[in-house]
Amino acid sequence: MNRAIVHMDLDTFFVSCERRNNSQFQGIPLIIGGGDRGVVASCSYEARKFGVRSAMPIRMALRLCPDAKVIKGDHELYSNLSHTVTEIIQEKVPLMEKASIDEFYLDLSGMDKFFGCYQWTKEIAEVITKETGLPISFALSTNKTVSKIGTGEAKPVGRLEIKELEVQPFLNPLSIKKIPMVGDKTFQLLSRIGIRTIHTLSEMPVLVLQQMIGVNGKELWKKANGIDENPVVPYSERKSISTERTFTNDTMDIMELKRLISGMAEQLAYQLRQEKWLTSTVVIKIRYANFDTETKQCKVSYTSADHTLSRVALDLFNKAYTRRMRLRLVGLRFTGLVHGNHQMNLFEDTEEQMSLYQTMDYIKNRFGSDAVGRASGFDFGK
Repeated sequence: MNRAIVHMDLDTFFVSCERRNNSQFQGIPLIIGGGDRGVVASCSYEARKFGVRSAMPIRMALRLCPDAKVIKGDHELYSNLSHTVTEIIQEKVPLMEKASIDEFYLDLSGMDKFFGCYQWTKEIAEVITKETGLPISFALSTNKTVSKIGTGEAKPVGRLEIKELEVQPFLNPLSIKKIPMVGDKTFQLLSRIGIRTIHTLSEMPVLVLQQMIGVNGKELWKKANGIDENPVVPYSERKSISTERTFTNDTMDIMELKRLISGMAEQLAYQLRQEKWLTSTVVIKIRYANFDTETKQCKVSYTSADHTLSRVALDLFNKAYTRRMRLRLVGLRFTGLVHGNHQMNLFEDTEEQMSLYQTMDYIKNRFGSDAVGRASGFDFGK
């Protein structure tokens, strides 16, 4: 049976959400982000024409497009609309993966004998736009890589079907930058030896690519040849990561407890970033010496930034710990996870914070997760 994999992507999602609620934002260069020292979380196509891009410093974006309007954005609105779109898709397809807050994969394999996969997807897209007011693009093909590249080529508000025999002719003329796993460093490396199109890359010997870029060489060659066996992973809001500490001796040392919670938040946030997850819910658990247990939780905008998650966790701890009694256990859990491309909270983080995270993660990756940490959560007794 031929696979039928759809990639759906809400066009300039944050911008579209704002325009849905405020018609004055229609047709103008719009930038969503945080303050003069912040970075661009999203921008309209009108702003992109001037070279503005996500994760670009706001100051640079305004130099490129001085007439752009900058707004901070409404985290709760984006999360709620994302959940609404998720529910619409889940009701209509047998298998769905939520790849990020605004990106979905659908596996419609075998449905052609009941209903045309392209027509089915087109009607889902129309329902999403009708019920939410949000524009959406999609591409249907034989695997996740080709359909994702197809969506990028179809935008904005595009509809594209790439059949099996059309895959290589479709991919060949495109820049290797279109392949999801090709970052700036890989692009520069391959460009230096004249590999700039997918067609040229697809004809490279696999061993040569492996020698150049390591173990990912074979995977890159496969993607250039339209090969991707990765399955659509069923989505579940119940996915979570957690950690907890049971004390040898019950304690009511508030400073030590808060240090511990900050450290837990930092470690879990690092795990989120490494596995490319974003969380939408923080849960704190405490257990008193008499075994009474209290939990508190809070919804947050999808993020993997530990300074944000640590702040929320400490606030929840203050609300949960209401008795003058020793504790025997403290736990922290992040749930409501989705895969995310934005590894930081682009609404709030400054350029300096983004750089700090990248540096800290690099050190942790090289020397271990305990090699560096924030003073508020670091155990100096280790």
